[in-house]
Amino acid sequence: MSIETHKTSLTDRALLGAAGLVAKTWPIAAKIFPEGPDIDTNQSLWAAQTPDYQGGQPLKGTISCDLAIIGGGFTGTSTAYHFSRRYPEKRVVLLEAKSLANGASGRNGGMMLNWVTGMTDDRPEMLKRVYDTTHAGIQTILEIVQRHNLKVSHRVDGTLTFYTDRKRAEAAHQEAEEHQAIGIPSQFIDMATLSKQLNAQGVYGAVLDPNSGQINGAQLVRGLRPVLVEQGVEIYENTPVLKIREGSTITLTTPQGEVHAKAIVLGTNGYTTRLGYFRDALFPLHSHVFATAPLTEEQRAELGWKAYAGYSDDLDRISYSTLTNEGNMVFGGGSNQSYAYLFNNRTAYPGTPLSAASSFRKMQSTMEDYLPGSERLPIAHRWTGTLGITLKRNNLMGVRGDNRNVFYAIGYCGHGVTLANISGQVLTDMYSGDDERWRGLPFHHATYAPIPPEPFRWFGYQVFTKLTGKSPRV
Repeated sequence: MSIETHKTSLTDRALLGAAGLVAKTWPIAAKIFPEGPDIDTNQSLWAAQTPDYQGGQPLKGTISCDLAIIGGGFTGTSTAYHFSRRYPEKRVVLLEAKSLANGASGRNGGMMLNWVTGMTDDRPEMLKRVYDTTHAGIQTILEIVQRHNLKVSHRVDGTLTFYTDRKRAEAAHQEAEEHQAIGIPSQFIDMATLSKQLNAQGVYGAVLDPNSGQINGAQLVRGLRPVLVEQGVEIYENTPVLKIREGSTITLTTPQGEVHAKAIVLGTNGYTTRLGYFRDALFPLHSHVFATAPLTEEQRAELGWKAYAGYSDDLDRISYSTLTNEGNMVFGGGSNQSYAYLFNNRTAYPGTPLSAASSFRKMQSTMEDYLPGSERLPIAHRWTGTLGITLKRNNLMGVRGDNRNVFYAIGYCGHGVTLANISGQVLTDMYSGDDERWRGLPFHHATYAPIPPEPFRWFGYQVFTKLTGKSPRV
């Protein structure tokens, strides 16, 4: 995945101005369109590869703690891991509405990438700092897997960004050389060389990030459960938080209990608005993904996929694909049909994957364009995951509230595998008051462009995507 910097155009400024103007109606719209619990069950390949996992018991009764973490995905488990290691004397509680890794952490496309989405600062020193930060984040994931002997399928042999236009490929070649000059190991691969390693059609070249890869997020998060318990973290699954009442002590209401916490962490990404937070900052985008059955050596040879963990392309509706150690080819993106926004921030896609059959057929057609013959491969899993998207496509990590005791890390915009696992270190440092190493990075106490409320939000999304073929962004 190439670095994503974004220059503000006249159209972008107009969109930002219009969104900001309409966003002033939020006080009225929030009362007209209240949100409630809306969570479906993970049906991904990644969850299927944890067949023996059994969720824990729900919270019953009233408890008190030093830190309550809402959400059992990458953000929640990463924060629980790093916080409990630094503060073993403090009582830490983690609340998950369903099972660990039920959300985006267990439903993604599996790509473990460097870089930060929504970057606007392309100074060499910032590019190097961001790359080094995310690279260190990936290394931390791998160290945790090794330290605790977790059974997590992963590979870190690099991912590619395809360039489907000759001029863009030439520009990418120059950018890769600029990266190398400042110590970032980007490598440009020309058409002839690429065809011997991953025989993709319609590609004029690719940039390799050798320090990126692919991972089963459900195995990582669920594998951490006994580690966290051993470190003293109390984990309650099937425990959705229904209400939050802030104060010097924060009260969390659940179906069968209550938690009184000195501080909380919002590790809920695309589901955060349902708790009443960041409704003007986030919209949950539903992303469809599918995976083939494990490929045989003959099938891989026919496709010409001989190297690398995965790829993405350079188009507005990014296509991406990964190949697991077990041989499953995972694919997502490629068109507007690959994504959906549901009215009033709904976070559960209605029906079953068959409800989106036309979307999956379109995605298979897109995959076939890059890898002829892939359309004949048997599809074993289809699923939909909820991304947390901001209008600027920038991630937000920080602390808020009158008592400065509501910590959050949200809006990963598709880069959550790495960034959400970094967030545990960031939030623990913020809690400790020693977060100097993160200051100045694009996500640290980042601001956001306000998103209009309903019905303007739904209408704007539908019109914009149909007219332009891409999601609204500024």
